Amino acid sequence: MLQGIHLTLLIGPAVPAPAPQAVMDAVTSVQVTSSKDTSGFQLVFAISKNSLLLTTLLPAGYFDPISTRVIVVATVGGMPQVLMDGVVTRQELAPSSEPGQSTLTITGEDLSALMDLIDLTGVPFPAMTEVARVYLMLAKYAAFGIVPAALPPIPPDIPIPTDEIPTQRGTDRAYIRQLAGEAGYVFYVEPGPLPGQSVAYFGPDVRVPVPQPALNINMDAQTNVESLSFSFDGLQKKIVLYSIMDPVTHKVVIPIPVPNLSVLRPPLGVKVPIPWRLEQQEGAAKNNPAKAAQEILGILFNASDAITASGSLDVLRYGRVLRSRMLVGVRGAGASYDGLYYVNSVTHNIKRGEYKQSFQLSRDGQISLTPKVPA
Repeated sequence: MLQGIHLTLLIGPAVPAPAPQAVMDAVTSVQVTSSKDTSGFQLVFAISKNSLLLTTLLPAGYFDPISTRVIVVATVGGMPQVLMDGVVTRQELAPSSEPGQSTLTITGEDLSALMDLIDLTGVPFPAMTEVARVYLMLAKYAAFGIVPAALPPIPPDIPIPTDEIPTQRGTDRAYIRQLAGEAGYVFYVEPGPLPGQSVAYFGPDVRVPVPQPALNINMDAQTNVESLSFSFDGLQKKIVLYSIMDPVTHKVVIPIPVPNLSVLRPPLGVKVPIPWRLEQQEGAAKNNPAKAAQEILGILFNASDAITASGSLDVLRYGRVLRSRMLVGVRGAGASYDGLYYVNSVTHNIKRGEYKQSFQLSRDGQISLTPKVPA
């Protein structure tokens, strides 16, 4: 592709193999999106009437949905990065009468798509905590190189079989996401660190403390981003009223105000906006004390950020691949918006001779707590 940047595609059923040279030559663009919950990819190929893709590979099922696995690896400066490990979900053929304009587009999702195929509503989990249920469901996907990393909700809610037997609702992915939402956790499948390996994470949205190299804007020769803009939404911060029943009489409703402050994320801004909104948590009074404590902690874990930023960069100028679900520094935007941010999502746009990324950042307030942003 470019000096110091190399793209590798592995395609095939079960254990994918390096794509044939005819496939690599036909690639016109690769797009990979990595966000907080799900990731996806899209490959675009230029084809002709006599193209190997059209005459042989497509009829042979080389790009068949679900059964075809795709791994995208980008090597930047000698360091390989697994950008995507997923399955094809859709293929689109667009023939054209104009020479060189016919295209084949392959779209897919990360390996969590395999967890969303079979509705297992009604499967019982007697006397099993949430984390035990998650591990049991994820064990079915070990053959795809998925390693589960699940953390138990706090406090644990162990159902008594004589009172309740939890049952699954929907597919594995839908039910795990439901459990994650109730505990204030996140669930996603992260590719890597090696091709063919992935980590299925179920736990709080903890921000990796080691920041990536800073994004510089308006710094002359040190500028390494193409665009960067910020937004301050004063309505994002809120206080949630969580109502519980009096534990003695079970008749009096006691409202508990839950502030919009995360107990797991380090504060990144000094000037945190005042929470002007007041919301009530629906259906909270019917929960037992353990479940109520779980949901209150979940609200604290999922505190929203008032400051967001979006932009784009050229990987060759930035010098490495910007990764989502990590911290990154920002310099050159002024005192209010300089500092560390959480990378919510990253979209990789790869073409011949070009590797660019668009990204979304967020943090809790203005004015950085960090006296100096690492370069």
